[in-house]
Amino acid sequence: MDIEELRTFVEVADASGVTQAARRLGVSKSLVSRRLARLENHLGVQLLARTTRGASLTEAGATFREHAAKICSEFDVAREAILHSEDLRGRLRVAAPLSFGPTHFAPVLSQMALRHPQLKIFSSYTDRFVDLVGEGFDCAIRVGYLQDSALVARRVGSVCGILVASPDYIEAHGAPVSPDEIVNHQVAMRGDERWQFKDGDKIVTLLPQGRFIADNGVSLVSAALDGVGIAYLPEPLVDDHISSGALVPIMTRYPIPAAGIFVVRPPGQHPSRKVRTLIEMLAERFGAATVNDGVPSLGKQGL
Repeated sequence: MDIEELRTFVEVADASGVTQAARRLGVSKSLVSRRLARLENHLGVQLLARTTRGASLTEAGATFREHAAKICSEFDVAREAILHSEDLRGRLRVAAPLSFGPTHFAPVLSQMALRHPQLKIFSSYTDRFVDLVGEGFDCAIRVGYLQDSALVARRVGSVCGILVASPDYIEAHGAPVSPDEIVNHQVAMRGDERWQFKDGDKIVTLLPQGRFIADNGVSLVSAALDGVGIAYLPEPLVDDHISSGALVPIMTRYPIPAAGIFVVRPPGQHPSRKVRTLIEMLAERFGAATVNDGVPSLGKQGL
């Protein structure tokens, strides 16, 4: 049993199939199958149940996967500790938000790939909170107010939010001038979320009610543009629409507290040099805008 067999097993488990795992690893399907067979023979148990649709973990495989992933992670950290090369090697799997990631975080990942040609970067853009351990991610970039979690988080910057509505909505329904008036308006929102505003030195928290709910910020921008309701969004998503007059900032006397940009990773592991390098590059890109002004560290939902 060697480290490549363990790494291959973890990849197949996370990809739910040999074909996708082989593509991620950059090797042939036959090599993946041979590595899996050697590992199962060595352990004397079946780790994966093969089907025509792919592969699923057996009970033994599900237990072994977590240990195998930790071993692979610790091996990478140990290897990095003794290597003197400045170049990064291996693989980095990163999850990032769909609403913000392709425009703001993808350029940082591209620069990382250019600086480290022997590093393979796999990025996934989704607004759901991925299971870092269960889905095999090294880390995730998240924007907002972090929920209580066992994950280890490092703040690398901040993003400001803004409340907006279209001119048509304002003409038809008016605009709230204080937080308590929001209850009388239609809103476009991400489900069960909290909206926070600054009232002097205090933070006012609301639980808005809306009939347009989406799990993606870009969809909420579209709803706001169409006059469905008011929306609570990161400024970078709506700056161009505000400049064009398609959206109007409202309730500006009650600004939204800056939300954090975080890199989160699984607990109980030393951060790899790949993750540390990503953190440094993100902090360099966004750190100049970092604000430490009493931003709430926890919340049901961020921007």
